[in-house]
Amino acid sequence: MLRSLVHSFDDRVEAAVAPLRGRRWADRVFYTASALGDFGLIWVVFAMLRALRGGKANERAAVRAVAATGIESVLVNVLLKSLFSRGRPEEQPDHPLPVRQPLSSSSPSGHATAAFCGATLLSDGDPFAVAYFATAAVVAASRVYVGMHHASDVVGGVAVGLGLGHLGKALVPMRIPGASPAARASSRPALPARWPADGAPGAGRP
Repeated sequence: MLRSLVHSFDDRVEAAVAPLRGRRWADRVFYTASALGDFGLIWVVFAMLRALRGGKANERAAVRAVAATGIESVLVNVLLKSLFSRGRPEEQPDHPLPVRQPLSSSSPSGHATAAFCGATLLSDGDPFAVAYFATAAVVAASRVYVGMHHASDVVGGVAVGLGLGHLGKALVPMRIPGASPAARASSRPALPARWPADGAPGAGRP
């Protein structure tokens, strides 16, 4: 039952994507996005750009994203893909532009996983969050467009990527500069014991 639903979903998405193939603008957008998503390259570039904006928060976010993307790649390509061991789409579209054709399992999509893991981590405390997720969506969709994944592989990759991204945020939280007033008050040094309780030296003396 579940398998038939998955195949039906894949067929419906494929039918919707097929008419777009061969259009120059679509070919350029999706083949370029697919190439930039290889090995998580685009997320390393985005992380470097955030680090170059300066500040400890941006640097921490960049390092965290690069490290998480590397860990994600190992988990997905070594562990998850071996568990599913799904074949890639048999009917390949004509490729007007170069595209790397991996030999690993089709599910889940590594591009989609890396995209949404990277976007989730880089968007943390960043005003460009919408741009990160928009890019992630295009990269993920490109894998169906170029014929390297079934649509369900991409959906699975998105779910895994979001999960790993939020896990990374929980394990390595951002240290946003500037504490709350309550935190600043609690961090002030205590008054010397020889001072009266009202805090004024000599107060209360006769």
